[in-house]
Amino acid sequence: MKETLSLGRIAGVRVGLNWSVLVIITLVTVTLAVGRFPDAHPGHSAWAYWALALLAAVVFLASLLAHELAHAVVARRNGVEVDGITLWMLGGVARLHSEARSPGAEVRIAGVGPLTSAVAGGVFLGLAVWLDALNASRLVVEAVAWLGGINIVLAVFNALPAAPLDGGRLLRAFLWHRTGDRLRATRGAAVAGRTLGWFMIVTGFAAMIFAGDLSGLWPALIGWFLIAAATAEERQTELRGVLDDIPVSRVMTRVPVTVPATMTLASFLAEGPFGRYRHSAFPVLAQDGTAAGLVTVRLINRAPFPARSSTTIGDVMRSLPDVITAAPDDLVVDLLPRLEASRDHRALVLDDGRVVGLVTLADIARALSWLATSTRPRT
Repeated sequence: MKETLSLGRIAGVRVGLNWSVLVIITLVTVTLAVGRFPDAHPGHSAWAYWALALLAAVVFLASLLAHELAHAVVARRNGVEVDGITLWMLGGVARLHSEARSPGAEVRIAGVGPLTSAVAGGVFLGLAVWLDALNASRLVVEAVAWLGGINIVLAVFNALPAAPLDGGRLLRAFLWHRTGDRLRATRGAAVAGRTLGWFMIVTGFAAMIFAGDLSGLWPALIGWFLIAAATAEERQTELRGVLDDIPVSRVMTRVPVTVPATMTLASFLAEGPFGRYRHSAFPVLAQDGTAAGLVTVRLINRAPFPARSSTTIGDVMRSLPDVITAAPDDLVVDLLPRLEASRDHRALVLDDGRVVGLVTLADIARALSWLATSTRPRT
């Protein structure tokens, strides 16, 4: 899930929002302001309902962020790098650089998410009881109690043994420990995820058709997401079976054409597309020869035509922190999900800060096609 707005870094982890997060904020706010709050405690002004509902939605979003941050922090402590966290319509996604190295690490990384939500739910419920004892506003108590309840629900739902939920990760860790085969364990968790997804879709649409309950659309939507995500995980498993232990150095384009950051756009365009710069993306080098970023023809085209003689490649490039990078010895199966989620679908291969290769999705697809052909049994 691609981020639309970056929130910077929290605990050293890059955090961003996808535009679809507005959907969950709107849904929660409207549900509370129009339904739950007025029904439970009538007599308050409309602005009180809406203001408290919006605040509750924002705090709920913060609890989702805490859930994903817990995954990220524990993952780092277990030797798994984290690319970032993106909050979107159906919650949050912590993008891990690679997979857990053992079933025990998988249990710790996956289990801390539901545990964090359960603890948050307990804290909110305890706060609601305390506020009620102090004779605080019943409307405020209702909002805090709702936050406690929704976090408990979030913890329970995420603990269900179905991929890509945290419970699915726990199921995979159990199967992995029992069979010793991580790929087989992943397939089992993916099947469980699709089964749960179809169950939610069927029951959601049944509620809408037979009971006239439009809220059934929400579990149906979540079920569709579970099926898609579980299928994607199974696909990654099949890819791992073919690409397992293949390093990036074997699929990358070696010694790619580079461009200096100080070159003007006009000079660059004067040499393409039939000269040296005939590609669509180029690693950008700083004056000392180290990697500075990545520039694409699309980024260059955004520059106003009159300013191209004075604008440099360094002014329009995507800087190195915003570019997917890999080392020659990194595994292709760990790089592939990061490439698919990136904006440019390209990765710079660096060795001691210097560009030694460039990897695209097309490079991996080509290698995958050859490997699948050579390993497919004849019929």
